[in-house]
Amino acid sequence: MKKKLRKFFKLFGPGFITGASDDDPSGIATYAQTGAIFGYGQLWTALFSFPFMTVMQEMCGRIGLVTGKGLSGVIRRHYSKTLLYGAVLLLLVANSINIGANLGAMAASIRLLVDVPFVFLLLLITAITLILEIFITYRVYARYLKYLTLALLAYVATAFVVRQDWSTIAASTFLPSISPTKEYLMNIVAILGTTISPYLFFWQTSEEVEEEVAEKKLRIMGMGKPRLNARAISRMRLDTVFGMLFSNLIMFFIILTTASTLHLHGISEIQTAAQAAEALRPLAGDFAFLIFALGIVGAGFLAVPVLAGSASYALAEAFGWREGLYLKLKQAHGFYGVITIATLLGLLINFTPITSFEMLYYTAILNGIVAPPLMIIIMLISNNKKIMGKHTNTRVSNVLGWLITGFMFVAAVALLVSIVL
Repeated sequence: MKKKLRKFFKLFGPGFITGASDDDPSGIATYAQTGAIFGYGQLWTALFSFPFMTVMQEMCGRIGLVTGKGLSGVIRRHYSKTLLYGAVLLLLVANSINIGANLGAMAASIRLLVDVPFVFLLLLITAITLILEIFITYRVYARYLKYLTLALLAYVATAFVVRQDWSTIAASTFLPSISPTKEYLMNIVAILGTTISPYLFFWQTSEEVEEEVAEKKLRIMGMGKPRLNARAISRMRLDTVFGMLFSNLIMFFIILTTASTLHLHGISEIQTAAQAAEALRPLAGDFAFLIFALGIVGAGFLAVPVLAGSASYALAEAFGWREGLYLKLKQAHGFYGVITIATLLGLLINFTPITSFEMLYYTAILNGIVAPPLMIIIMLISNNKKIMGKHTNTRVSNVLGWLITGFMFVAAVALLVSIVL
């Protein structure tokens, strides 16, 4: 059984890890809030976001494979430094806040299961995360992240523990109803921000390069020419499709579960992912509560390294430092230094008066506002023949890519205008 599981996971790479890590405690909180407030009303967003998320992440993966550089490295070489430093700074701030919220959500979820002080759990989780990121080899580390994706299946199981109205679910999924209220719009921006997130762009681009370097050991990241072939691109595309499908499937079941329990019983004030788990106990039983809580912990251990790693890849490439999880600490002080600083900043955020829900939800909104400018850059890069050669976007990629970029840009502007007015 163990051999079969290993063989199965070998089929998946950076795209699958990227998709699964998108369902972090920030995403879980946003999706739980969505189901609690709007019921089945926004289930359609899972189906809506899937093709667009897939197209954007495929572009990022292809950029990494073709150029042999991460997204930050490509921007540094072909675009203005002001644009690069602005994007990297926003990414670092958003990721550090997101890391803090995720660490807090993990500690709070474990505390629901065992009576241990919150601060102790928070420090322990932070230490474990840093040790795994800094001292474990890339090969072992990537395998660890793949196994953690199994924790997310808890949300699929939870949905089937609860009685569901499948006819209403089908109608809400395929026939969207849109409300022009500020709250509805804000939640759409939050969902898109936590689903099509800037940190995923940087992570997958760099991980495709890291995977190739780790496999062939012919060059170092950011230097040398990648050995590109049609098979590598096909593998990346298939991997990305499965990763994004998995991500949106988990999103769908989290909204579905909280809609059929919390919303149905008039509970709409969900301020943390852990609170959503706790609220499920009297409505869906101990089993649903347990697997929902454990899912938060597993998702956090998957997502926090991705958040810290994506910020580190971006910053290291922006300043020309050595980078890569395949390197040891003594070989890449700056790279691992950023991982450590971003994680510790996240830890410290938990000692501020800001509630974890505010951090989670508003970081998702911030991502929804920051993403469109980055998506424009990705679209320009992936259509640039000087950078991509014969591997520029197809017509379908361009249509879907510009469509979601425009949609998210308009949604973000409309939200900002509605807040001001």
